[in-house]
Amino acid sequence: MSKRWTAACLIFTTTGALADDATDAKAYQRSRAAVADLTRIVAPGGIQASYKTAIGGIDQWLFVRGQDKANPIILFVHGGPASPVIPTAWQFQRPIEEYFTVANWDQRGAGLTFRDNPQEKVADTLKVARYVDDTIEVAEHLRKKYGKAKVILMAHSWGTVPALGAALRRPDLFYGYVGIGQVISTRENERIGFDYALAQAKAHHNQEALRDLQSIAPYPGDQPITRERIITARKWPQYYGGLSAFRSESTYFFSGPRLSPDYSPDDVKNIDQGSLFTLGRLLPEFVTVDYSRVGTFPIPVIMFFGRHDYTTPTAPTEAWLRQVKAPYKQAVWFERSAHMAPWEEPGKTLVSLLRYVRPLADGKMPD
Repeated sequence: MSKRWTAACLIFTTTGALADDATDAKAYQRSRAAVADLTRIVAPGGIQASYKTAIGGIDQWLFVRGQDKANPIILFVHGGPASPVIPTAWQFQRPIEEYFTVANWDQRGAGLTFRDNPQEKVADTLKVARYVDDTIEVAEHLRKKYGKAKVILMAHSWGTVPALGAALRRPDLFYGYVGIGQVISTRENERIGFDYALAQAKAHHNQEALRDLQSIAPYPGDQPITRERIITARKWPQYYGGLSAFRSESTYFFSGPRLSPDYSPDDVKNIDQGSLFTLGRLLPEFVTVDYSRVGTFPIPVIMFFGRHDYTTPTAPTEAWLRQVKAPYKQAVWFERSAHMAPWEEPGKTLVSLLRYVRPLADGKMPD
């Protein structure tokens, strides 16, 4: 098993080899073509655009899709760091595109943006503050290019760190904020996830897991959260369903990019390279993230909670949402999800966006 670790998701993935012989290669290309045809926007008033534009001094990739240009825009800020959503958005996004235009963005160091920029130009810019600035610039770009007064800000996992910062800095850009797998306190998340894994390992008499976990205990404790410790700490909560509920593996997500019509086979391989490039540089800052002292939030905030999420455990965010003052706030629980709610419960994702988020873009408060 090849390991790809991320600071917010810390995911272990088996990407597998691409087809080698000519017959399998042709079948692989036909499969990608079928997905491309399924997801193609054919509505006369729709939009299907993929392009790179200057954001934060480098070229960054955007994919903008929707069945009706008149619909409000969602800016989706992906997780990771450097875990782009574009190559798996085909798994859950099509129904959302009937009611919203969705802009997915490969952040600096991730996916196609990683591919198209010299590493030496980007390396020293991998700072949380720069990602916050980038999020603001992307939102401003979308408003101007598509003629919108504001956009909806939606973020997943690591992406909730710069997205929350952008909402606090520039609330005028956004109708509201949707957090999925929200990070409020990294250290508290690490403690809760570790405790869950240890309890599961004991309950299942998993000696391998117990040895791994005890080797870093107490965690996080007073020691630095290093790459090696965080890899060990995140492996076992995810094995016990803390990434995808009721699953020890998430093949649908990690192998999904191979069928993406938007990523070539070489681009898929670059996902891991972007992760390796990005994560070590961001980890020292990421582990200090703590939004728990934010007592006032300037725009409506909706949190999507995976009931079984032990990758970014829900307790710190649930406590924050109870105490924060905001124009509107709503908790939405996904009972059959862990960390990957849009992939795990795409139907509830759409229904929740229509009930709690679409009214905000129409100038109304949800019921």
